[in-house]
Amino acid sequence: MAWKKLIGLLLVLLVGASGLPAATSDTELSAILASIKQVGTKGSGHRPAQAAWRKLADADASQLPSILVALDDASPLAANWLRAGAEAIVARQIAAGGTLPTAALEEFLVDRQHSPRSRRLAYEWLVRVDRATADRLLPGMLDDPSLELRRDAVALLLARGETTLKGDPREAQAILTNALNHARDLDQIRAAIGKLNELGVKIDLARQLGFVMHWKVIGPFDNAGGRGFAAVYPPEQAVDLAATYEGKSGPVKWQDAEASDELGHVDLNQALGTHKGAAAYAYAEIESGREQPVELRLGSANANKIWLNGKLLADFEVYHAFTTLDQYVGRGRLDRGTNRILLKICQNEQTEEWAAQWQFQLRVCDPTGGALKEQEKTP
Repeated sequence: MAWKKLIGLLLVLLVGASGLPAATSDTELSAILASIKQVGTKGSGHRPAQAAWRKLADADASQLPSILVALDDASPLAANWLRAGAEAIVARQIAAGGTLPTAALEEFLVDRQHSPRSRRLAYEWLVRVDRATADRLLPGMLDDPSLELRRDAVALLLARGETTLKGDPREAQAILTNALNHARDLDQIRAAIGKLNELGVKIDLARQLGFVMHWKVIGPFDNAGGRGFAAVYPPEQAVDLAATYEGKSGPVKWQDAEASDELGHVDLNQALGTHKGAAAYAYAEIESGREQPVELRLGSANANKIWLNGKLLADFEVYHAFTTLDQYVGRGRLDRGTNRILLKICQNEQTEEWAAQWQFQLRVCDPTGGALKEQEKTP
């Protein structure tokens, strides 16, 4: 990781220093932190930040919580410098047999208003000085907004479920179901499902992940030279599932398409025929019992646009960058009642075998990546 390399480079600056570090007042620390947070790209603010970092690394361990607060809203580059300075303090303190302000660090950690990265750092320091901290705190982090902390909490629960599996299957099922419902990473979700399967419990992976499985699709429309990505074809103006439009090579109309696997992949080559320089639309409806934030998480090797209830949430003009889960994210809000999802998926004119893919997958999630599992409607 970049911050680890930075720590190594910055620690070199301390080699040859003698004597104990001078005490840094809170006022001085504020100025030091402000200077480091001004560091920018292309060397901007680098020299003042380097001088400030030397002083930061000499700060007292009791000031670590203040450094973590500064980390909350720091830019990624400044965050690397701040983390490196904080790690230097921790390393020096532990090497000297000193203590960390564990009570203050734990208070910082459990406050979910702080950023996930700064809270994670506090957690790592606490565990470094007392391994029992993990077993004590992680059970309360199953629903944590920090996905790293949540992952560790789920891992602890999965291990407990594995241990309980043979001794008390009923308790193991409850533990593993709890782990499954809080897991956000696919490997942990699959692990929980695998163990539940051993107990005879069948889980619908697609529903667990929130994939939309049933769609209406229409196309192809023209995307020669990539012009179709910006072109506004009739489905973008209004979705009329009974309508017929002039497409790339003749009349086109909406037709049914279903996902072909448990990860929600919809193959447009299969649904609409194999085409190059083509654009297609996919439409689905979901019901929500209340107004709530939502993330529409799309995976596609093709250029794409995402609308929710007529509002464009995201557009990505990228072709054949492979397909991964949650590759693109459109953030919006679900209305109470019926919500309309519209996608535009564009294929370019590359003829290589690896460029043949024209497909997508989409899941409906909360901001942590958990499936909302709202009821699909059949358009």
